[in-house]
Order: sequence, then structure tokens, then C-alpha cells
Amino acid sequence: MTSTTETHPGADPVLALRAVLDGALTLPGDDGWELAAQAWNLSVPQRPRAVVAVRSAPDVVETVRFARDHSLRISAQPSGHGATRALDDTILIRTAALDDVWIDADARVARVGSGVTWAKLQGELDGTGLTGLIGSSSDVTVVGSCLGGGLSWLSRPFGTSASALRAVELVDASGRHRWVSDEKDPELMWALRGGGGDLGIVTAVEIDLFPAARLTGGRLVFPGEQAGPVLRAFTAVTSVAPDTLSLWAAVMHFPPLPFLPEEIRGRSFCFVDAVYVGGPDELATLLAPVRHAGTVLRETVRPLQPSEIGTVCEEPAEPSPGTHAAMGVRIVDDEVIDRILRLAGPGTGTPLTRVQIRHLGAALRRPVAGAAGRIDAEYLVSALVMLPDPALAGPVAAAMTQLREAMAPWDAGPTVLSMLGPDEEAAAAFDEPTLARLRRVKATVDPSGVIRGNYPLAGNQVLSRT
Repeated sequence: MTSTTETHPGADPVLALRAVLDGALTLPGDDGWELAAQAWNLSVPQRPRAVVAVRSAPDVVETVRFARDHSLRISAQPSGHGATRALDDTILIRTAALDDVWIDADARVARVGSGVTWAKLQGELDGTGLTGLIGSSSDVTVVGSCLGGGLSWLSRPFGTSASALRAVELVDASGRHRWVSDEKDPELMWALRGGGGDLGIVTAVEIDLFPAARLTGGRLVFPGEQAGPVLRAFTAVTSVAPDTLSLWAAVMHFPPLPFLPEEIRGRSFCFVDAVYVGGPDELATLLAPVRHAGTVLRETVRPLQPSEIGTVCEEPAEPSPGTHAAMGVRIVDDEVIDRILRLAGPGTGTPLTRVQIRHLGAALRRPVAGAAGRIDAEYLVSALVMLPDPALAGPVAAAMTQLREAMAPWDAGPTVLSMLGPDEEAAAAFDEPTLARLRRVKATVDPSGVIRGNYPLAGNQVLSRT
């Protein structure tokens, strides 16, 4: 393909992209614009300059070169996750069509296109005895979670998704399509391991796979009123848990909305979710203190295929409005549990839909040659809000601030970029030396600020042009 910028007088110059793309260019006012520009989080009203649904890596090259030549910004958002207002006024690339998967089971390596979701990759791994480092949602892309750090269900035994990155195929800010690895460009490779989408438009990655001949997991559901003893049992188990066990616990409130099933409508529950690299008998023994701490209303714990890990948390399969926030904490003891329940327990009238505690530690404490490095937090406390009514934004923000302040005495510092809320900035995810190093890499590979990630490394201010 050869670039051209010829347009009719008065026409949007971005229209010239149509002549050089195999994929689809959608502009404001076109049929399908709202859907093309929509984020997974419907509470973030994305306003890109244009949307390009690429069909191939050469489409990405053409689009980046066009943005460079016209002093425009360009960003990528494969499946709509991780939306922030930082992508406004960019040419937004959708890479769903870049969906090739190649697996070498003997070498424990996978190469996947940037449109590949964890659901697709994990499905290919069923029966191999291997797994990737999938998080709570199987709809997120492999590339998105690796670039954003990626706290996985399997991070305790194996580390973050970012740490599994072996090589990255990207189009850089100059429009050059190339592979990046530790051998070819160690500093950029370091930054790509958790530094976000600000460093290039990724078209494929090569990642490590991990041995998991047996997997067991699922959810235990308790009445919300029993959250206190259940959470205390959860912390007792996590204090002695082997690295092969990951436990997450949550208090969740379902609003009294008529479309919800009667058995959950207007009720609160306590969930304990588990994924274990091992068999069901061993997991049953490990979970016994939790199971005996309350009345189990429902249980889904069972042997799992790799493709089923992303179903454990039973997250929504369709885009929805909401917001979230998270922070790492050093410990979860009785005082932490009491504070969480006073603010967001059953009967408090909290606007928070869910407060979750994830057990971290183990492999996450090991040094990593990447921006998403060692995580000192032993737990992650996060809040999620389903936000169908914009009028709730004020009370929700206040409740999240209260929760952060309540957890502040146990604050353990940054975790990973992908756990930031939609209104936060990249600086919240890194310590100062790491952020400074990332900014130096950004200045080297993209001095004009052509590439715009959802969490820009220089903050949300306008970047200077050269």
C-alpha cells in the first residue's frame, strides 16, 4: 500500500485513510459510529477523532504513518477494556481481526495477535497441560493485560502477565513494524512489560506458558451477614496458603432492580473464589476452614480446563457502566476487615457494588525485568461500582475516597497499571524511579507523542510536538 493524503476541499483529512486501508475507517456522523467508538465501560464516553478497525498489520503501519504525518495522536483499544478519557481526539485502532494464535507446547510458548482474548488462547490450551496467566475476565485481550501488568489468577505461582512477555511485535511512532526483545532492544522491552500502551501499537506478542496439568477452582457463596467470619477464615487460609493457591474474597450487594433474579435481587453476599494448581481433594482440604465459617448457599468448585478459569468470578459478559479503584495493602487483619464491613458491609447502604480482597504475594515478590516489577503488597483491596445512574457519581466517589482513607495505614505502594481506575494517571501505578525510567523510554521512542496509551506516561496533559 502507498500513502496518500488527497481529499476534497473542506473534507476531513482523515478520510484519506480509507484509500490505503483494507480495514474500515469510521468517523463521527457515520452509520455505526457510536458502536465503533464505544468502550467496554459504558460510563466512559469515548470521543476519538476516528476509529480504524484494522484487518492486518500493514493497516496499522499505514494508520501510524498517517497520524505521524498529520500531527495526530493514535491509540489502540482491542476490545474496549481499560477505557479512559486520555483516548479522546485520537485515531483509535481496533485490532480484533489480528487474531492468529500459534502454540509450541513443547517449548511452552504462544504467539498471539493483539486481538486475541484470553478466552481464545485458553481454549487452545485445553488438554495441553499448560496455561497462560489469565485474569478475572476472559474477554480481556492477552496483549492488553501483558502491557498493563496483568494480575492473574495464576500470579502467585508464576507472576504477572507482563513478566511472561518474551517478545513484542509493534509499529513504533515512526511507522516502523518490528519485533522487540531483550536481545534487540532491552530498554524498550523492559518498558513494555507493564508500562502500558504508550510506547507503540502492538500487533502481536510472544509469551511464556506455564505447567498446569491439573486445575481446580470455583466460588463459594455465603450470606452477606456472615461476611465477618468468612473473611476472617479467608485471611487465616491465605496466611498459610501454598503458592499454588490463589484466593479472592468479596462482599457484593445486588440492587433491588426488577430485571435481576429474585434470589439475588436486593440482597448481599460474601464470595470466596479459588483457583488451585492441583486436584480437588487437596483444594477441599485447603478450603475447609472457609467452608465451615458460614452457610454455603452455592458452590461451583470443580476441576477446571484452562478455558474455564475466566468463569470463576462470574463477571458480566457484556459491556456495562461502572467504575473501580484498587490499592495494595500489607496485611488484612481483623481491623482491616472491620473497617471494610463498617464502610461497605451489609446494611450500610453503601453505593459500592463490590469490595474485593485478592491474596497476592509468592511469585509477585520476586524481582522482574520489567516496569511491572516486584509487588510488595500482600493483598489488593478493590472496589467496583455498577453505575447505571450518573446521579450516583458523587456518592460513589465519596465512598471510594472513604475506603482509600480507611486502608491508608496499610498502604503497600503501587501494584500494576491495569488496576487503576478510569480517572487515575499512570503515576499512581509506579514508584518514582520506575516512572522516570518509563518516561525516558517514551521520550526516546516517541519524542513527538504520536502514540497515546490509555494511561499516558507523561500524564494526561497535551504532549508537545516537534
